[in-house]
Amino acid sequence: MFTGIVEEVGTVGRIERGRHSAVLAIEAGQILDDLKIGDSVAVNGVCLTVTSLRSQGFTADVMHETLNRSSLIQLKSGGHVNLERAMPADGRFGGHIVAGHVDGVGRIIQIERDDTAIWYTIQADPAILRYIVEKGSIAIDGVSLTVAKVAADSFSISAIPHTVRNTTLSERRKGDLVNLENDMIGKYVEKLLNPAPAQQSESRLTREFLSACGYDYS
Repeated sequence: MFTGIVEEVGTVGRIERGRHSAVLAIEAGQILDDLKIGDSVAVNGVCLTVTSLRSQGFTADVMHETLNRSSLIQLKSGGHVNLERAMPADGRFGGHIVAGHVDGVGRIIQIERDDTAIWYTIQADPAILRYIVEKGSIAIDGVSLTVAKVAADSFSISAIPHTVRNTTLSERRKGDLVNLENDMIGKYVEKLLNPAPAQQSESRLTREFLSACGYDYS
């Protein structure tokens, strides 16, 4: 599990591309302190497993499914990526629950400055937008951000300068693709409220029960 608080920006070194997969070599510094083979690292919001370590970085395999669902397929040597190690049990929870399982990609359609803030408007598919709510959480390239506005086919976030400077958001331009991961709580609530026919008799969680407990699902 991750929090969406990026620890450092790494650099893509070697990329070995297979027919349906790839091996990424990432140059990093800070996150190598206690990193071990087999550990999980969020790379632009995608949970990858460390397969080898060296003094200045690590490698990770990227499988077919991951390439299909994320923007990692567009990475090039010399490009930059957001990096975050898995959250330690005794760590601070500064962002929100991020699994590193990207739901899909969005396209930046507008970037504008508002005094100190920078607004990013991102176009996304309906399957992703259905879980995005104003003032809710969204992970964009692994960065935990708060949704400021939601439109019919897009949503907007407002980022502070510190977040932009210390992540790859500073390099993003109009037309770029970004990885999106919805807040997983909404997906689980929907699943429990609308179980598959074979599961309906097993679930005791109903809208009435949630309403009685003070949950507003309107």
